[in-house]
Amino acid sequence: MRPMTSPPLLSPSPSHLLRRLFSRAPSRRNPTTSPPLAPHLGRRVSLLLPASMSSYSSRTPDSVIADADALARKVAAIRAAGAAKLQVIADFDGTLTRYWYDGCRGQSSHALLRQGNEEFDAKREELFEHYHPIEINPGLPLPEKAKLMEEWWGKSHGLLIEGGLTREAINKSVADAPIAFRDGVVELFEFLEARDIPVLVFSAGLADVIEEVFRQKLHRSFKNIKIVSNRMVFNEDGRLVAFKGKTIHVLNKNEHSLDMAAPVHDSPEDPNGSTDDYSLVKKRTNVLLLGDHIGDLGMSDGLNYENRIAAGFLNTNIEKSLKDYSEAFDIVYLNDAPMWGVVELVSDLCP
Repeated sequence: MRPMTSPPLLSPSPSHLLRRLFSRAPSRRNPTTSPPLAPHLGRRVSLLLPASMSSYSSRTPDSVIADADALARKVAAIRAAGAAKLQVIADFDGTLTRYWYDGCRGQSSHALLRQGNEEFDAKREELFEHYHPIEINPGLPLPEKAKLMEEWWGKSHGLLIEGGLTREAINKSVADAPIAFRDGVVELFEFLEARDIPVLVFSAGLADVIEEVFRQKLHRSFKNIKIVSNRMVFNEDGRLVAFKGKTIHVLNKNEHSLDMAAPVHDSPEDPNGSTDDYSLVKKRTNVLLLGDHIGDLGMSDGLNYENRIAAGFLNTNIEKSLKDYSEAFDIVYLNDAPMWGVVELVSDLCP
């Protein structure tokens, strides 16, 4: 990976740039509001921050910027290079989607799936109980963990096939699931689509489920969005018979998996696959990365980027995780924030 460059500051000045960049967007009614914050958190987090962050936390109490000058330099460099050099890489669950839904924890695109067979749903839950502690174990060497993640995904996919998953079950699972996009996601996608800026949505989940979430929750597709995730193969009766290509799990969710990318299809019956030339994407050497876990920073692995702005969504455990997130991401949005801050960011990157 090429080291990020730090060019001289360009106009506008950093202070003016950041005032524009992080101005609050108008609030909108959100039917999937998060539960009330604990009294000791409230809307302000300045007591949790070092002095270098305090001025910006007072300006934008739902976000944290650890190094405002470094962020301004990145913004200036990306802006100077233009939209033709920019791509957006985004995680799906907990990043594009809300962490909370009607006061309860929202479901992920993987957890929402019910294949219409309680026995096999229970078996997949047993796999989760066994492998999830391995996934989050920081002491396990990555090569060993990667092998076990591959094993977990393979077993889970095998159960979906053996249990007779159908397209109809996917449609019903999404319709019944507590899952919603963040406010501002549509406006973000529209802004990027109008400027032909590609969006790669990476997920270790199931592309067919994610596409159905797009269709049911957004009711439209975007020509610039591609999903990089595990893809299913169905027979003529709409029954799952196989998975296509390589397995994408939590440790290989990055641009090495671009050959698995495909658009959001207008209907489930559209053929999978994409004929796009992804060498063109790799030539876009400025990156805006969106994630909700520090591990999501690995989504840009395999890309020889020049400048990367990493925006993180810290949805819960703020006091425990804020320091690590603020060191890892250029800007951190707190408390299951809407997407308006990112909309403002891209508006300044591509005026």
